[in-house]
This record gives sequence, structure tokens and C-alpha cells, in this order.
Amino acid sequence: MNDNQLLRYSRHILLPQIDIQGQEKLAQSRVLIIGAGGLGSPAALYLAASGVGKLIICDHDNVDLTNLQRQIIHHTDSIGLPKVQSAHITLSRINPEIDIVALQEHIDEARLLQLAADVDAVVDTSDNFATRYLVNKVCVIHKKPLISGAVIRFDGQVSVYDLRNGSSPCYHCLYPINEEHDDTPCAVMGVFSPLAGIIGCVQAAETIKVLLNIGTSLNGRLQLLDSLTMNWRSIKLHKDPACQVCSTSHPKTNPA
Repeated sequence: MNDNQLLRYSRHILLPQIDIQGQEKLAQSRVLIIGAGGLGSPAALYLAASGVGKLIICDHDNVDLTNLQRQIIHHTDSIGLPKVQSAHITLSRINPEIDIVALQEHIDEARLLQLAADVDAVVDTSDNFATRYLVNKVCVIHKKPLISGAVIRFDGQVSVYDLRNGSSPCYHCLYPINEEHDDTPCAVMGVFSPLAGIIGCVQAAETIKVLLNIGTSLNGRLQLLDSLTMNWRSIKLHKDPACQVCSTSHPKTNPA
């Protein structure tokens, strides 16, 4: 770590739980972020500023004027650009020393399996159940920690599924795929802009804690936030022994 890096990360290095060794570990870490929208924006901003060595950001969409109310990684002059390109520009200005891989793709299972195999954690900031189920399945296969968040209207939720641990529940344990879930987009329902920042920042914090193995993560806990009252609720999660994704009675294998 050179003198400039020691200065850049000095406030992290002052924390005994991180120190120089932890900061160097962050520099060697690789994180996959699914989505460059309301949650992906603050998550990516703080992971980049914190010095995570490689960020792979996947999003197929372009920046729209309606995004700018909450997707703070983008700017007015980014309208029309691919979101990943806009994110790359912003993150490079914040921290030019890290490796940022921008993928404008609507990734399928095979591609996601390839990407997740080479990272240390996956941050799911997507806005639909189909993507969340796919990301969860791939993280179960590769035994990667999954940091998951969601927001709609004034309600937010965030959790960690540390699938390196065989006793950890997965996203499917919480939301079985055969149940009905409200998948109405924020374009219809609306979303309180600071809420996306709060949940995305928690995802960034949980990702760093997982990478450094510090503190107590949200693994096995679901945090729910009502931003109208700023009341947090914590729900204990348990592994579903009959889960079709992570249960040993339903083994999932990585296709060749």
C-alpha cells in the first residue's frame, strides 16, 4: 500500500477491526453487483470509495430522467447512456485505482454462473423476483455470500444469505417460488428516494463486513424498515429443510 492509499483509506485503517491488513484484503476482493439502480447506486459508491479491488456491475438498462430521483450514481448528462457506463464514469472519478467491469447485459443463468464463480460476494440490487431467484440459485451453487435488498413505496428490507454456511437459509427459504409475490415495479407503486440510499448503504456495509469477516452480519436475519416512522423490525430466518434450492434433499449442481 503506497502513501496515497494510506491517506485515502486512513479512516478505515484507524479502525482496529479493519487496519492495514483489512484494507489490503478489500483491495484483493471481488464483488458482483446485480443492478445499477436505486440500491446499486449507493452500494457501488461506497464499495468503490472503500477500496474494494474489483467491482463487476451488471445492468441492461439505460439512464432515464425518472431514475435521477433516487439513482444517485447517475447524473442529468447521463440520460440515454447505459447505466453501467454511467456508473463506470462516476465510480472511476471517485476511485480510479480500482477495477470496474461494466456489463450491459440481461444475464441468464449460464452467464451468472460464470460471473459468480470468480467473486467473493454477490450484491443483489435488482427489482424483480425472477432475477432474485436466479441470483440466489447461483449463489447456492457456488456457495457465495449473497447480500440482498429491496425497496418499494416507503418500505425497505435487507438481509444476508451467507451460503458458505450450510445452515444458512437462502432467499428461496424466505420467498418460495411457488407462492404469489407482489412484483409491481416502482414505476407504478413509487419509491421514497432516501429509502433506496439507506438500504443500499446497509448492503454496502454488510458486504464489507462479510469480506473482512468482522462484526455480526445479517445472515439469518431480515431487517425491515418503515421509513415513514423510521422503525426497524428484525425477523429471524431459518433454513427450510424442504427448500427446493438449498436443501440437501434437492441438490443443485453446477452445469458443465
